[in-house]
Amino acid sequence: MQCKDKFLLQSTAVPSNTDVDDLPADTFNKDSGKAIDECKLRVVYISPSAQGNSEDDLGNSVRSPDANSALQRLKDERDSAVRQTQQLQQELDMLKRRKLRKGDPGFSLMFAAFVGLIGIMVGFLLNLSLSSPPAE
Repeated sequence: MQCKDKFLLQSTAVPSNTDVDDLPADTFNKDSGKAIDECKLRVVYISPSAQGNSEDDLGNSVRSPDANSALQRLKDERDSAVRQTQQLQQELDMLKRRKLRKGDPGFSLMFAAFVGLIGIMVGFLLNLSLSSPPAE
């Protein structure tokens, strides 16, 4: 069966955590100046008698060298994104630990000054009471 149908796969970089509904209409417009990667997939019809072939054999026989390189590039980008996400998660955890440590600084300077002032006042009062001669 002859078939000239194809699928066009397009990919481009978008900000992380972007919802599909929030993408602008011109996301895949080449005129916008964005780098857009494309891969065309041919449609192949298989007769019921050929269903005994494994999907791996079919995929390898149909894929073109361009598709293989695009697939490898996408896998590399995915691995890089996973590594970057893990690194950012570690940095976020480290920043959270630092914030928790800063939130509990121990005794504040104001508390130490207050305790010191009370100590001086108590010392002054004791000094006055012990050094004054008893009243007769």
